[in-house]
Amino acid sequence: MTRAKPGDYLIALSTAAASIPVVGRHLELLGGFAALGVGGRDYLPDILLALSKPRLDADAAQRRRLQRALTPNVLLEALGDVVTAERLAQPWPSHPNLVPVWKATRQRRYVHASSVRYGDHPRQLLDVWRVADPPRRPAPVMVFIPGGAWVFGRRELQGHELMAHMARRGWICLSVQYRTSPHHRWPRQMTDVKTAIAWAREHIDEFGGDPDFITVAGCSAGGHLASLAGLSANDPEWRTDGGAGTDASVDAVVSVYGLYDWQDRSTRQRDRFVQFLERIVVKRSQARHPEVFAAASPIARVHDSAPPFLVVHGSDDVIIPASEARSFVDRLRSVARAKVAYIELPGLGHGFDLVDPRHTAPVVAAIGRFLSQVHDDHVRTRSTPAV
Repeated sequence: MTRAKPGDYLIALSTAAASIPVVGRHLELLGGFAALGVGGRDYLPDILLALSKPRLDADAAQRRRLQRALTPNVLLEALGDVVTAERLAQPWPSHPNLVPVWKATRQRRYVHASSVRYGDHPRQLLDVWRVADPPRRPAPVMVFIPGGAWVFGRRELQGHELMAHMARRGWICLSVQYRTSPHHRWPRQMTDVKTAIAWAREHIDEFGGDPDFITVAGCSAGGHLASLAGLSANDPEWRTDGGAGTDASVDAVVSVYGLYDWQDRSTRQRDRFVQFLERIVVKRSQARHPEVFAAASPIARVHDSAPPFLVVHGSDDVIIPASEARSFVDRLRSVARAKVAYIELPGLGHGFDLVDPRHTAPVVAAIGRFLSQVHDDHVRTRSTPAV
């Protein structure tokens, strides 16, 4: 029998307390922090080593600076086959001095409507981002899914740089909050994401958006959910909640340092990750329920009708190694007919968009150019008369 640990008691306490009126929803955060502690402690040595190495090793620091200087060329090469030369010729934005996460308050001036309900549960909320004077034509839409190891799913801080960038270019963005483990077992996260996408199909025209062009993007666990949403379309396995509509398909996917395989236990790191899923997120063993872990693996769900994909990952990511992103991209390119672009950023790690202003601005611009190209292709196809 497995011995209970302090984290298990905290998780159990917060789960029981979550049902208490008024205060219960605040106590859910306790469970999230406890769950993150359970999984995060295994990665702490790797994280500390990655953070300290450039400071302790002058050669490593210099090598990382040289790697990061390659970012503009990496972006051009990655998008060369999927974005027009005219769009690529636009200059990359200069980097701001302010760390992206500290700009969140300023960027929230693009929030047009806050805490909009996309379902009946109190946590099924989203924010609508757009410019004050929306474009006359229906605007393209991006649904953003925040990360948080499937135990946090809040709208604060994450994706603000990207959504502000897209809003300035006439897009409408939805920042989605969803239910998380350990209080809500997988696949609740996925059904909430599906419900939010279906809600956008049904209601985004009320905010000036185009219900016929919905894209999805996410970081980390949000990248996993976004990828899964793009590959499962209207799969009845994950039904949307009632009242939100039923069309949860998307027209493009952007995944930033996402995770794509819930089955592989071939390395110590991957085995630790699956143990975290079994204990905290899925609350079932892979041995007894292999179908659950397979269905939740984007790499196992790739098909030839997949929407266009842009996958972004840092080469120095110690949480989710870049090799996992490469394997997923290779699988996509071997099967899917639509565009697949992959940006591997030299010297960058997990969560770079929250702390690294030098590279976040051009990467966000690259994502914007990819999505704008997909939208242009969509409009051109839609306006071409059938023969």
